[in-house]
Amino acid sequence: MLYSDKVLDHFANPRNVGEIEDADGIGEVGNAKCGDIMKMYIKVNGGIITDVKFKTFGCGAAVATSSMATELIVGKSIDDALKLTNKAVVEALDGLPPSKIHCSVLAEQAIKSAISDYYQKQGIDPVPIVGEVGDCDACHH
Repeated sequence: MLYSDKVLDHFANPRNVGEIEDADGIGEVGNAKCGDIMKMYIKVNGGIITDVKFKTFGCGAAVATSSMATELIVGKSIDDALKLTNKAVVEALDGLPPSKIHCSVLAEQAIKSAISDYYQKQGIDPVPIVGEVGDCDACHH
């Protein structure tokens, strides 16, 4: 299984690792059965994601996709962050092996989950904005 230099770099030197104590939104996706769990923390100011941190328990691809996803949404509006697809994360990493695509789906879901939590804390129903945040399909196999 070959990983791109970008995947290896984000795995060896992940960006934005940690947690935000007073996060405006926290999302957790994945489960122990599939072996990958991602927790994403966001700080929002004026509709802009000003800070994002993550903690990921999983394989190198899971760490790399989490790291890249945080880089792609920091400084962006919530609307832009919601448009981030797993495909964009994979492309930003110069590709992933097919068996690891589910990691990028988890990264997308973790962001949506954190944004959902942010809206809930504001007293806003997130479902019409974010949609349902479920587990990734890979977790069901």
